[in-house]
Amino acid sequence: MSTRADLSFVIPVYNGSRTIGDVVRRIHELYGDLDLEIVLVNDGSDDDSEQACVALRAAFPTTLTFVQLARNFGEHNAVLAGLNQTTGDYVAVLDDDGQNPPEEVRRMYDVIRSKEHDVVFGRYRVKHHSMLRNLGSRFNDRIATIMLKKPRELYLSSFKIMNRFTVGEIIKYKGAFPYIDGLILRTTSNLGQIDVEHKAAADARSNYTLRKLFLLWLNMFLNFSIRPLRLSALLGTLTAALSGVLLTAIVIDKLYINPHVAVGIPTVLILIVFFAGIQLVILGMIGEYVGRLFLDQSNSPQYVARYVSARNAKS
Repeated sequence: MSTRADLSFVIPVYNGSRTIGDVVRRIHELYGDLDLEIVLVNDGSDDDSEQACVALRAAFPTTLTFVQLARNFGEHNAVLAGLNQTTGDYVAVLDDDGQNPPEEVRRMYDVIRSKEHDVVFGRYRVKHHSMLRNLGSRFNDRIATIMLKKPRELYLSSFKIMNRFTVGEIIKYKGAFPYIDGLILRTTSNLGQIDVEHKAAADARSNYTLRKLFLLWLNMFLNFSIRPLRLSALLGTLTAALSGVLLTAIVIDKLYINPHVAVGIPTVLILIVFFAGIQLVILGMIGEYVGRLFLDQSNSPQYVARYVSARNAKS
């Protein structure tokens, strides 16, 4: 019995019961010429996504694997859960709402094989995300360029295709706070991208809240670089030097320039509050690092699968 696929699709599902069926059926229509594998990961949806995925599993028993997570763990954790179930030589990741057209995967598949990239990202010609998500994406892109040494021209997209080597390296990560693009960037620099279409979502509501965008940024900012600690040390040094200069200037002014002018209490209070705020920011950053180390060492799970319904591979 052959269990190896040519191309795997990993689709994290969150409240996608109305759209996931169309995406799965479209994939089967387009890629019937390949040994195909689809892994659906239901990430603690509030709707009837589980029932929809179970029905799809029954309809496509030889190609579809379904993973039901015990609660909502987040998109990147769900993708990692899916990657652990794949067998394909190449693995594509796309959304459950049809915004990432399955048709575009064929072009990405051809490019990654012909140019021997480890990963090919889809760069949207025109984005149809919400304004909040677009702003968050731009901010993450700038931070990734600085913190993770991402090539400036590379657009980090959730729509991507990876080879088996890259997937194998990514799933070695056992920490509780995965960030897929960070894992890719620390694995390989052999990256490519192509322009792809991005469709408007059938459901206008975005699953990305401000809190989720902040947590995603925090994962990228803290989990894959110690530069924040170095920046905090530099900030502390600069503020200490600034305070020394200001103190010297105050003493000189009091002794030689304006001896009759009283030292302003408001100025002192403002400086105290300013430097105390900087100290709290640095302590908070260090605390976040320590907390994440504690959670990793206490084996806090990346995800918990309630059950896995694996495909019945073709003989």
